[in-house]
Amino acid sequence: MYLITGGMGFIGSNIVRKLNEFGITDIIVVDHAGSTDKYRNLSDCVICDYYERDDFSRLIEKGAFDLPLKAVFHQGACAVTTELDGSYMIRNNFSFSKSLLSFAVRRKIPFVYASSAAVYGTSCSFKDNSRANERPVNVYGYSKLLFDQYVRHLIPHVETPVIGLRYFNVYGPGEFHKGDMASMVYQSFLQLSSSGYISLFQGSGGYSNGEQVRDFIHVDDVVGVNLFFALENPSIGIFNLGTGKGRTFNDMARNWIDCLGKGEIRYREMPEAIRQRYQSFTEADLGSLRRAGYDKPFLSLKDGISRYHDYLTKNQVRRDN
Repeated sequence: MYLITGGMGFIGSNIVRKLNEFGITDIIVVDHAGSTDKYRNLSDCVICDYYERDDFSRLIEKGAFDLPLKAVFHQGACAVTTELDGSYMIRNNFSFSKSLLSFAVRRKIPFVYASSAAVYGTSCSFKDNSRANERPVNVYGYSKLLFDQYVRHLIPHVETPVIGLRYFNVYGPGEFHKGDMASMVYQSFLQLSSSGYISLFQGSGGYSNGEQVRDFIHVDDVVGVNLFFALENPSIGIFNLGTGKGRTFNDMARNWIDCLGKGEIRYREMPEAIRQRYQSFTEADLGSLRRAGYDKPFLSLKDGISRYHDYLTKNQVRRDN
């Protein structure tokens, strides 16, 4: 039996779907359904049980949940980078994570969790084993770093596999419900489909218009790494998860224009509110991940966008979704 927090969400639902493809259906999902329609991410999946996050949190705090689990995929979090309520963010992304990790360690259950490249803030160096690079610029990034630090202190004292994955810019099926927090890859598709152009920021941080760089990684690759650590190669540590090859926003936009056979790029001024905290460059250093044994190639941006285009076209995704 497998436990997936955030299982209705973007990455969590894709893990559920991949496990189903392997014939695995004894899956427990924990999430906060709220008022969104992200339940649609699981409408074609099979699971054996579901818990609302707060109900599940109370169960593990009381020691009242004791089903045999093969692995925990902890994907649930508040991922709103503009959230200003630090107490709310810490409760969701740190306190609950600690409780769940303690539960897994006591029972010697492999624990794979979602960290974030947001821990690096505006740093231009992305080594996952260097504290000097970790300078988050928002409370979301800090909440992720706080848990990473907690894990680092715990790792020398446990034998249970505990794996943190610092996601870079993930895109792909299942992110329709994320609104402004959806990937720029998805938002660009929506813009191009509805208006005929993609709007990017003007130059910043020494980069020309649209030449800011991101490490875009397709969700299928993210799922593959999660399953690798949980099912094939239990490890202990915190690892970057991107492609290791940054691409410009212009590259991303041109790939969409090529896929749809139409459109143009337009540039807009960057809002003053984010100018000083904006990341103009991200690119995952994959040294630790490769040394841990993950040697599969990642989808190129061109191939990833092509695969996403096929999915969006097949499912007739429109702006009102």
